[in-house]
Amino acid sequence: MSVQAYILVQTEVGKSDEVAQAINAISGVMNAEHVTGPYDVIVRAEAKSIDDLAKVVLAKVQTVKGITRTLTCPIVNL
Repeated sequence: MSVQAYILVQTEVGKSDEVAQAINAISGVMNAEHVTGPYDVIVRAEAKSIDDLAKVVLAKVQTVKGITRTLTCPIVNL
């Protein structure tokens, strides 16, 4: 069973397209899409464990140039 999460991303002004393209190229990212509102890009990511998911988020997504803030929301199955 895998762990999935939504990652809400705020970007620098005018950088959302660049950021979404860079994030889409990261292994473990299912998709990254532009949105309007307080966040600029929403990402859906998947990994084998919560630890692996943290590695994807911390080591890869958060290092993309143009990102100012992220909020990770793990998906729970109730």
